[in-house]
Amino acid sequence: MDVEKLRAIDVHTHAESSREEPGAKHAFAEAAEKYFGESEHPTAWEVAEYYRNLRMAAVIFTVDMEMKTGQKRVPNEEVLEAARENPDVLIPFASIHPARGKMGVKEAERLIEMGVRGFKFHPNLQDFYPNDRMAYPLYEVIAEAGLIALFHTGHSGMGTGMPGGGGVRLKYSNPMYIDDVAVDFPEMKIILAHPSFPWQDEALSVCLHKPNVYIDLSGWSPKYFPENLVHYANTLLKRKMLFGSDYPAIKPERWIEDFEHAGFREEVKPLILKENAVRLLGLDGS
Repeated sequence: MDVEKLRAIDVHTHAESSREEPGAKHAFAEAAEKYFGESEHPTAWEVAEYYRNLRMAAVIFTVDMEMKTGQKRVPNEEVLEAARENPDVLIPFASIHPARGKMGVKEAERLIEMGVRGFKFHPNLQDFYPNDRMAYPLYEVIAEAGLIALFHTGHSGMGTGMPGGGGVRLKYSNPMYIDDVAVDFPEMKIILAHPSFPWQDEALSVCLHKPNVYIDLSGWSPKYFPENLVHYANTLLKRKMLFGSDYPAIKPERWIEDFEHAGFREEVKPLILKENAVRLLGLDGS
């Protein structure tokens, strides 16, 4: 990957359709379309082509939520295959439900050998508190490999507007539960995904207190960011904030356009758009 030629690195994108195992649209996907106003469900290869045209790189993953929703995940192996074929733009993460237990740990070990760079967790769609000891065997594997754990935090667009929120319980996504994980796995880099409404102060506190915790700014247009989030991004946490779009829910072009007018300092913008991710992902050779 030629980092110098990249305009930005998006640390939060989704492979939402499988090239090998196409399936019917799920009710959760339909509800999310209404919430985000987007209807695209790209394969990993389509994400690669999209970002190449933008001169950006993308961290890409699926979400293992089959146990809750019945929706099959795009295979982690398919995401890895797409990344191997598009190494100039794709950085592969995997997703494994912690309840998969020993089989999930074995899958994680195999995926790490295959070249995965991190793991995505979605506590709301996986029905677990991040500090549940059930998940610790997975974290141990991730930490030992020196990889990244990315956690959804805050409100979830998934289930919004469905009866009972589609069974999605928001309580699991309070970032304060991840504080325990950061204490117990200080060598594991952690990303708190999204502005963590309604727990933004908790997220900022955890990120400020724990050296191994970062925040990605995906899932919201920057014009809606809380004032305290922008303040800390401009000051104490300027080297720990990461550009993320949540593509295809939000297009990176729209995110960056709104970012330019959201009160971020000029000297901070390059850090958020690319430099912090380069350092965190080890793309500078460190």
